[in-house]
Amino acid sequence: MEQPTYQDLLEAGVHFGHLRKKWNPHMAPYIFMERNGIHIIDLNKTQRMLDEAARVAKQLAISGRKILFVATKKQAKEIVEMEAKRVNMPYVTERWLGGMLTNFTTVRKSIKRMKNIDKMKTDGTFERINKKERLMFTREEAKLEKVLGGIAELNRLPSALFIVDIYKEHIAVAEARKLNIPTIAIVDTNSDPNLVDFPIPANDDASKSVQLIMRTISDAIAEGLEERKKRREDDRVRKEADRQREEDGQSEESED
Repeated sequence: MEQPTYQDLLEAGVHFGHLRKKWNPHMAPYIFMERNGIHIIDLNKTQRMLDEAARVAKQLAISGRKILFVATKKQAKEIVEMEAKRVNMPYVTERWLGGMLTNFTTVRKSIKRMKNIDKMKTDGTFERINKKERLMFTREEAKLEKVLGGIAELNRLPSALFIVDIYKEHIAVAEARKLNIPTIAIVDTNSDPNLVDFPIPANDDASKSVQLIMRTISDAIAEGLEERKKRREDDRVRKEADRQREEDGQSEESED
């Protein structure tokens, strides 16, 4: 599992934190120095903690579990959506609905409603209703799709969350903590790393920084998925070989 080099992190601006006056004291262990009133993140610690987070993500993927990606800030949402789709993971990039985890049953009902409206377009229902009703259903579906489209195939609570900017996504963090769902997150100098299980101290504002870290995590997930696929194929081959040996043995007994 290839990890970004120190130089990669440096060039992506991962080390730039917030202004000193905005800092969270709990980030002190991850701050290397202050320059022109801005905190500089210790990239050696970023490397180590990113590597740990990537390993966790890979193991979750190997076990077939889902990681929910969360990023609603402008400079991160497109990056996160693209990487989530690449590894077939659920994502939230528009708005975090309060209760998305803690009231998941209700959220699933909204997703079902969205799918039912989509089904109405193909089962002939739209042809039997008037134009005004069609427009109403179409608008409702678009609204639901915008907020819930990324989790449409999430049939149960995710096994973990990957979050960009825990300061902005504090509701998602709180809900995950309440349900004891593990969290992996990019944590900038204005946030409390103690709120997440696997913090990655890094710049969560610069798109290059977010992209580098996001790609590292999704690459780890992709490796995990590939390894899971290989293991399942090996199991299938082994079972088939065992079955064939058993049949051959039974055949020999019958001949005797």
